[in-house]
Amino acid sequence: MSSNADAPVETATASVEDLQAHVETLEAELADLREAVDDDGQKSMTIIATKGTLDMAYPPLILASTAAAFGWDVVVFHTFWGLEILHEEKSKNLKLSAVGNPSMPMPNAVAALPFMDNVATSMMEKKIAENGTATIEELIETSLDMGVDLQACQMTIELMDYDEDEFYDGVTTGVGAATALQHMADADVQLMI
Repeated sequence: MSSNADAPVETATASVEDLQAHVETLEAELADLREAVDDDGQKSMTIIATKGTLDMAYPPLILASTAAAFGWDVVVFHTFWGLEILHEEKSKNLKLSAVGNPSMPMPNAVAALPFMDNVATSMMEKKIAENGTATIEELIETSLDMGVDLQACQMTIELMDYDEDEFYDGVTTGVGAATALQHMADADVQLMI
């Protein structure tokens, strides 16, 4: 940093040119500080998606596509059951669990009945359709179109015996935890969903 800006300017005796030079020096130092703090000015976000239910597929995709619409650099790292979201067929059949969900309008004793997950899923799908809310497939396509990097955990792909060809086109495969951690360390916002 410049030491000229640190020197006080005697305003009573300073000329307009001296004051202008001092202001320009301060502005340059401020710009340097902003650049050092702001990097390129682009915000970034990394989301870790670990759940593959209908209700848990929406938050990472909505947040990712919204952040991308604001010009953010966004990575969503899908691991374990979160890979269901990226699987082209399975993502169209995600279920909503009625058990243990405090927001479900039914007691757990009823929610535990064998058919209630299907009932809860049907109710949610109907509400999504009536509301005109984007489907999971539409949110994935939108996210990819907006430059969101949807990543599939390589270890989980191998562990769960997924076929990478069954993921949506544009999904990044071969990504490990170390890469996800690096993205998280560098991101302005880190979320685990």
